[in-house]
Amino acid sequence: MENELIIVLDFGGQYNQLIARRVRECGVYCEVRSYRTPVEEIQKLAPKGIIFTGGPNSVYDESSPHIDKAVFELGIPILGICYGAQLMAYTLGGEVKTCTTSEYGKTDTVYDKTGKLFDLVPEKAVSWMSHTDYVAKVPKGFRITAHTANCPAAAFESVRRRLYAVQFHPEVNHTMFGMSMLDTFVKKICKCKANWNMKNYAKTAIAQLREKVGDGRALLALSGGVDSSVACALMAKAIGDRLTCVFVDHGFMRKNEGDEVEAAFRDSGVHFIRVDASERFMAKLTGVSDPETKRKLIGEEFIRVFEDEAKKIGKVDYLVQGTIYPDVIESGTGDAAVIKSHHNVGGLPACVDFREIIEPLRMLFKDEVRKLGTELGLADYLVWRQPFPGPGLAIRVLGEITPEKLEILRDADLIFREEIAKAKLDRDINQYFAVLTDMRSVGVMGDGRTYDYILALRGVTTSDFMTADFARIPYDVLESASVRIINEVKHINRVCYDVTSKPPATIEWE
Repeated sequence: MENELIIVLDFGGQYNQLIARRVRECGVYCEVRSYRTPVEEIQKLAPKGIIFTGGPNSVYDESSPHIDKAVFELGIPILGICYGAQLMAYTLGGEVKTCTTSEYGKTDTVYDKTGKLFDLVPEKAVSWMSHTDYVAKVPKGFRITAHTANCPAAAFESVRRRLYAVQFHPEVNHTMFGMSMLDTFVKKICKCKANWNMKNYAKTAIAQLREKVGDGRALLALSGGVDSSVACALMAKAIGDRLTCVFVDHGFMRKNEGDEVEAAFRDSGVHFIRVDASERFMAKLTGVSDPETKRKLIGEEFIRVFEDEAKKIGKVDYLVQGTIYPDVIESGTGDAAVIKSHHNVGGLPACVDFREIIEPLRMLFKDEVRKLGTELGLADYLVWRQPFPGPGLAIRVLGEITPEKLEILRDADLIFREEIAKAKLDRDINQYFAVLTDMRSVGVMGDGRTYDYILALRGVTTSDFMTADFARIPYDVLESASVRIINEVKHINRVCYDVTSKPPATIEWE
């Protein structure tokens, strides 16, 4: 069964991935594409609907992102959100002006229930606004379907042309009935049957991978984390014994993790190879303290190790990675800024000795990856394994990496994870770990002065890893972890807990 598709055209909005996420929650597959995507390419993709995102620009500024007017003539339903709404009005002959009173945050909104998006919405409810421009005049053939005290056209539509626009953000939780509006657009206006689920996704993905690889062979970069483990299960079902999984122990693993990964996959039925590359990775990173440089050096060295192993195996056509959607977004795509280069995306070298790199999970969020793993029959402890970045402890030791710092962090991190598990919080906190900072502080131990490292603990709750809130870990659990770390791990005399959400922070510190 072919998945129905909704396309989100990105105009630089901060919520572009969240829109895609919400559409998927409606049971419809969705992808984010650049606003620069040619109309001809959009036609080939044959989407059931298109959504324009918000953005920080003003549509009347010539340097701002604009769209080919022909997209409105495709006959495909379009929903414009915030900047997308203003763009629709501006492009089709309406008028956009600067607000005399800007609207930010929760805003009382009045809805016309005869509007196609609002049949399940009450006449008055709160929406989430974030704009300094507004639609002063809607294009000919459109009618206004919502307003606020300061925004005369908070929503408008042309049912005949299948064009709809809202100034507010229905994708954020702060907009009451926002999911109802998106569900109405996707199912009632775009006529989607909502047939996207993990069972269908898995079946389609396996068939596509089998066709792509053909008679070729693939090498999978296996870290033992949930992403690469699920990619392994998917590829194994697609190409069977023509898949070889290579686990590269780069020397930056958590305590005992290399042995745990080997135990999990050695007898799993797939070809498994463990490579001890710790010396070559450490040689590459000696003296390096910049986090972006770390990530890029690690990404390139991973590829070189895989190339070496591929030559030992024989002819290998494809390299498979467990890249997921948040990795791609943070590494920068199109007009998006690079937040941090993931070793398997932005850290890749320009030239690789493989015909192609396959990323079967590239368009999935973390919780979707876990659902897929369960659908594929992957062991529960692998599906729910704590996320661990590809560069490992190399980006959790801030500044220059040394063997001594790595050992300090391994011991401290293990204690923190043990205390979280003991408190039965390991399923409630989506990611938790320790960070060895590059700072030292004065302390008192045994009536003597110490001057040792500050350790930071981090815990977050999130569903998709695009946004995250710091975990409210009980004080007694933090205290227990802190006391054990300071008493059992040498060279740490102070423990701090990170209470920053994402954004503005990222989940990892580097």
